[in-house]
Formats: sequence, C-alpha cells, structure tokens
Amino acid sequence: MSANASPSGHQPTATYNSAFLKACRREPVPHTPVWFMRQAGRSLPEYLKVREGIGMLDSCMRPELVTEITLQPIRRHHVDAAIYFSDIVVPLKAIGIDLDIKPGVGPVVEKPIRSRADLAQLRDLTPEDVSYVTEAIKLLTAELGETPLIGFAGAPFTLASYLVEGGPSRTYENAKAMMYGDPELWADLLDRLAGITSAFLKVQIEAGASAVQLFDSWAGALAPADYRRSVLPASAKVFKAVESYGVPRIHFGVGTGELLGLMGEAGADVVGVDWRVPLDEAARRVGPGKALQGNLDPTVLFAGTEAVETKTREVLDSAAGLEGHIFNLGHGVMPSTDPDALTRLVEYVHTQTAR
Repeated sequence: MSANASPSGHQPTATYNSAFLKACRREPVPHTPVWFMRQAGRSLPEYLKVREGIGMLDSCMRPELVTEITLQPIRRHHVDAAIYFSDIVVPLKAIGIDLDIKPGVGPVVEKPIRSRADLAQLRDLTPEDVSYVTEAIKLLTAELGETPLIGFAGAPFTLASYLVEGGPSRTYENAKAMMYGDPELWADLLDRLAGITSAFLKVQIEAGASAVQLFDSWAGALAPADYRRSVLPASAKVFKAVESYGVPRIHFGVGTGELLGLMGEAGADVVGVDWRVPLDEAARRVGPGKALQGNLDPTVLFAGTEAVETKTREVLDSAAGLEGHIFNLGHGVMPSTDPDALTRLVEYVHTQTAR
C-alpha cells in the first residue's frame, strides 16, 4: 500500500487528514505544514531542564520523559507534526552493542566492526528489546490527538559508518575501505542493519506513528555510483519492509544534492532536501511522484526576523510548483537557536501559505 492509500491497517485515522499527512500524499493542504528536525531538544530551555543529570541514551529509554520532550515543541511552536525523541543508535544499544553517546562527541562504539567475525555483534531486534518505545508512542499518540507523530531510524549506511569507524568521522576512511576492499562483508553488514532498522520502524508504526523518516545523515560522503551499488539496496530494503503499513516514508540526508534522484529511487514517498539545492531544482532531480521536504538553512535563524522571512519566502517560492511540500530546515535545529525564532517561523509559513 502506498502513502496515498485511504486509512487502513496501522495508519492512525485521527491524523489522516492533517496538513502534514496530506502534503506527504501530495494532496491539497490548508497551509504548508511545518516541522523541524531536532525540534524536540537542545534549543529549548524546558528540554535542558528535564534532561538535567540524565544521559542521552538513558533519557531515550524513559517513556514519560520521551513523551514530555516530544510534546514540548508542539506546545511552544505549534508545529504540524511531532518527531519522536530518540537517537539513531538506540536500536544498536538495544541489541547489545557496547556504545555510549558522549557529550560534545556523539556516539562512540567500544568494539568497532572491522571483520566478518565482528558481525556476530548484530543480532535481530525484537519488539521486546525496545518495549519502552512502544510505551512512549502509546502515551504520545493519546496526547497528540490529531497531530501526527513521526517515527524515525538511522539508515544502514549511517549506522554502518558509526559501527565501523567507532564514532563520528569526517572522512569515513574505515567504512569506505570496507566498502571498496571487502564488498561482500560490507553488503552483509548493511543487510543486517537494514533488518534491524526495519524492525525498529515497524515497532514505531505498530505503536501508532503516523509517518517515518529514515536519516542517512552521512550519505553525502558518497559518489552516486558508490551509493547506487553499495548503499541503495539496503535503504530500499527498509522502505519495502514498511510499505504495507501505508504510512508516508521520508528519506533525508545531508549534502546529498547529487544523490537526490537515487534517494527517491530507494522507495520513499517524501525526499528531504538540505539547503544546498533549491526545491524546484531538487524536484527536477528527484522526478515526479514524490513530495519534498525542506529546506531553510538552519543558520538563517541567527540573522534576525527580516532575514529569516526573506529566506523563507525564497524557499516557499521555490516550492510553489511542487505537488507536495513540507517546510523544514535543511538540517537539524542548532543548539543555540533562539526558540522564539522558530515559533515566529512557523507562524510566518502558516500565514504566508494559508489557502
């Protein structure tokens, strides 16, 4: 079933006619819907208060805390969708990978995967491994009512990059060395991660998520030919695995202007675009039949209201001919962003695009 299907299966009917889901399905909307990547988090003082003294991974495993954090930007900004508060490495932690999220660094893996024997670390994910996710989403959907909840997961390539490098990287030398030097091991690694990611998204959808986003944050490090050969099959497997649920599937990466067409081919209903490519050009690269999401540069929010409105107008004008457009930033909200700037931005987009 595609995202254009009528409500059935696990698709939450309360949210079906929301502006966000209509835009995902490329249907007419009352206004352009808005949400922000990392809206539930670091820029909000109320977030910093409830997270005080609690580690990131620990906070992701507390359903009441996850619910509160996820709801905070809905209350403050009046965005059109909530994004489930979690981290892309949560399913890896849940299956026993020895990792931690270190402040100022990011995910750090104790024993990187560098050989075929190391693949034994990756077992299948079961719903019981992440029962706290199911509990949190049930709490959230009860609170959100008609506001959609977006579930998410890290894409196989980005998860593989962390696992092989042992942490964040600028060059991905170990991951690429495996990809080029031992393509069979690389394919098996990504295939296992595709299975884990698919299972994690299914848990979220079955608990009540109205849409899902696959974050391939580091895919922009790849040439198109390498992406097609060594990454696209695993991402396509994830999208295919959740297709029957009928919820919209979003695909996003950073620095992926050269990959937009391929990312659309992987099977998503919506392709996220960072700020480097105008949306009208992105639509040409992606091709017909897909909605687009994006794509204001997050740093514009530091420039003052007039500049924000000018740049936002440019995004909206570039999106004017699209079948479906969801307004978002071209990447996540930066930690030092003024929350009031985000609130004003939501109001401006809603006002400017009211039909």
